Amino acid sequence: QNTHLKSVCLQYQLYRLLNGHCFCLLKNGMGLIFILCAYVPKTEALGNCKWAEVLEDLESIKTSKDIDVSLYTADTDEDEECQELVMRCFFLETAVIIQECRIKNCSKTQDIWNIWKNGNESFKYNKLTSTKSEKCKECEEYEEKNFAEFVQNFVKVIQRDCK
Repeated sequence: QNTHLKSVCLQYQLYRLLNGHCFCLLKNGMGLIFILCAYVPKTEALGNCKWAEVLEDLESIKTSKDIDVSLYTADTDEDEECQELVMRCFFLETAVIIQECRIKNCSKTQDIWNIWKNGNESFKYNKLTSTKSEKCKECEEYEEKNFAEFVQNFVKVIQRDCK
């Protein structure tokens, strides 16, 4: 439910840093420029990818040993026009992981919930723009793979989408 907590904490820490030290750094122009330059690239990199929070949570769960489920896993080399449907498939499958975690009380349940919620919110505000072509598969047409392979492919697809 705290889906963007990590970025909010980072922004608050930056606010405190600048609020406390900004005026003394104004005497030394280089200090202020250094801080701003050090911060801007990270913000810019995250800003280019609408899935940045999802990617962070995927990195957090990828080594989870208490999630044992087979999931429909889209191919990473799907045609570009199928990209949106592929993303939807990955987010739909996170609902399966959430159910599995409710049963087994997984240690990464909150991270998985965040992934599902961020994806669901994004798709709620961005109606499906791609039309299903003959090239694109339905989610259930993909091969079922284990959790580790699912996360690995999910990360690759997001990285492709963020380029």
